[in-house]
Amino acid sequence: MLRSRRWAQAWAVLRLLVAAAGVAAIVGQLIRTVSISAANGWPLGLTAVDFFSFFTILSNVGAAVALTIGAFLILRGHRIDPAWFATLLAAVSTYMLITGIVYNALLRGLPLPQGSTVPWSNEILHVWAPLFLLLDVFLGPLRRRLPWRALWAVIAFPLVWVTYTLIRGPLVTDFRTGNPWWYPYPFLNPNVQPWGYAGVALYVVGIAAGILLIAAGVIWLGRRRGAEPGDPPVAQ
Repeated sequence: MLRSRRWAQAWAVLRLLVAAAGVAAIVGQLIRTVSISAANGWPLGLTAVDFFSFFTILSNVGAAVALTIGAFLILRGHRIDPAWFATLLAAVSTYMLITGIVYNALLRGLPLPQGSTVPWSNEILHVWAPLFLLLDVFLGPLRRRLPWRALWAVIAFPLVWVTYTLIRGPLVTDFRTGNPWWYPYPFLNPNVQPWGYAGVALYVVGIAAGILLIAAGVIWLGRRRGAEPGDPPVAQ
């Protein structure tokens, strides 16, 4: 069934619905965040930069783009994912899975200013969208077998993001609190970690290992259930 054309078309519709929900969640939270800044007279440009510096937001943007592209590839009659898209899909699947794991393991219980988050948006971005990407790894059609070297393409973005975050953090002032730093997540903030940068390094190493493990699992599953050019076409 998972290789039938009918299943592929149904999954394409699901991908579009989840992509739309992700975009709605991002826009809903952005509106709330910008509205709070506007009400307090805080800089809106810096508010937007901070907003799009969260790994969660960037991962969900990437997921919405990838799911939309994947849906249209199916609807246009592709029999197998192009190599570039298979790599993109493996990457965003990994990022969304790590987003769900890190949020629910490290961040869910952290107190936030009352009214700063949109509850339904928060759940879509951190729970439901990651769960769908997990299902997509197991059930999504047209999967292409990727070579193991694709692992390096998958982990490239998290490395760039954490480097950007740690360089930018001490260079900007948090206009909300007046602190002479801003980090999107407390586990990356050496000013609140008991061991400073050593504590941050432990978290970075741990999360990097998790990303590598998840990325390897995503690629392994794709190699187990995926196809290559020249394989029998999808059934009707």
